[in-house]
Amino acid sequence: MFFKFIPREFNFFDLFEKQVGFAVSAAGYFKELVLKGSIDDAAIEKMGAIEHQGDDVAHTIIEQLNKTFITPFDREDIHRLAKELDDIIDMINTIVSRLRIYKLTGVNKNLVEFASVIEESVGAVSCTVKGMRNMKNAKAVSDFCVEVNRLENVGDAMRDEMLAELFEREKDPIAVIKWKEIYQDAETVLDICEDVAHVVDSILVKQA
Repeated sequence: MFFKFIPREFNFFDLFEKQVGFAVSAAGYFKELVLKGSIDDAAIEKMGAIEHQGDDVAHTIIEQLNKTFITPFDREDIHRLAKELDDIIDMINTIVSRLRIYKLTGVNKNLVEFASVIEESVGAVSCTVKGMRNMKNAKAVSDFCVEVNRLENVGDAMRDEMLAELFEREKDPIAVIKWKEIYQDAETVLDICEDVAHVVDSILVKQA
C-alpha cells in the first residue's frame, strides 16, 4: 500500500530547464549591470530574487528526487546537476554583491569581457541541459559540452592576463585586493559551468 503514495516517475527535465533558465537570466543581468557600471539597491534586489528562484527550483528537484521511484538517470547525477546549476547562480549573485560592498563603480573593460564569456558559457550550458531531454541529441549536447570546456580555458587565460595587468598598473593595494577577488570569482563561474558539462558528459556516457 505504501508504494501507491510514491510517484513512480517525475519529469525532472522540466525542472532542470527551469533552473538553467534562471542561470541564463542571472548571467544576462550580470552583463547588463557590468555594462552600466553601477549597482544600486534595486539591482541587488533583482539579482537576489533570481538567486532565490533558482534555489526554490533546486530544492524542488531534491524533494522530488526523494519521492520518486524511477528517475531518468542516476540519482547521484540528478543531485549533482541540480547543485552545480544552483552554484552558477549563487556565484554570479556573490560577484554582484561584492561589487556593491566594495563600492566598485564605473565600467571595467576586463569585467565586461568576463561577463560576455560568462553569458556565452551559461548559454552553452543551457543548450546541454535542454538537449538531455532527447538522447537523440547526444552529439549536439556533447558539442556544447566541448564549447563550455573551451570557454573555461579562455577564462583561465583572461584571468591570468587581467591579474598581471592589475599588479603592474594598479598602485592602490586595496584596489588590487578587491579586483583580484572579482576576477577570480568571475573565472570560478566558468569553472562551475565546466563542472555542469562534466556531469552532463557523464550522463551521456552512462545512457549510451
